[in-house]
Amino acid sequence: MVKLPAEPPTVKQLRDIGAEIQNIEGDTVLVRIYRRGGDYPTRWNDFRHFGPLNARFDHHPIEGSARYHDDHGIYYAATDLTTCAAEVFQDTRTINLSRKDPWLVAFEPQRPLELLDLTGAWPTRIGASMKINTGPRAHARAWSRRFYAAFPEVDGLLYSSSMHANEAAVALYERARDAFGEQPLDRRPLRDPVLLGDLKRTARRLNYQLVVE
Repeated sequence: MVKLPAEPPTVKQLRDIGAEIQNIEGDTVLVRIYRRGGDYPTRWNDFRHFGPLNARFDHHPIEGSARYHDDHGIYYAATDLTTCAAEVFQDTRTINLSRKDPWLVAFEPQRPLELLDLTGAWPTRIGASMKINTGPRAHARAWSRRFYAAFPEVDGLLYSSSMHANEAAVALYERARDAFGEQPLDRRPLRDPVLLGDLKRTARRLNYQLVVE
């Protein structure tokens, strides 16, 4: 039996099994590293409408044909800095504090978020496994598109980071946009000296390189 089939169950099959929801309460702090420079600068609360790219849970239609979708946006975050850095810098395993002007934001959702829980037994119940967090990304994107269609009430996904000890990470669909406030709790460039100690510890824990200049 394939642990993460390329073709997920139908919308009806998923609805018949039912969703397993994990609520992220409004007092939970989420963190995100985003880039304010480069060819595609973003703001702290921007959802990415261009896709699907190579990210695991992009739900944009038409796999392999990345383009802009007004009605499909994705936003990745985590509950701690180390998980966030592990995910964002996984391709190079280098935390570069200057390239493309990376910033860290911390914010609290303005309302509870209803997330499909991919961290427990539910993936097995629906015919997948924990491989949905670690297996082929194209397969995971297909499942995310099917989740999005089957459960229009959910704000996104709670999943286990494959890069940092299965710690919690979130992928929010554009449905969660109204959970963002006007201002975050904190927002600062990664090169801010205040963050240097934490980033050094993060780099040591992950065995990532840290480039300060």
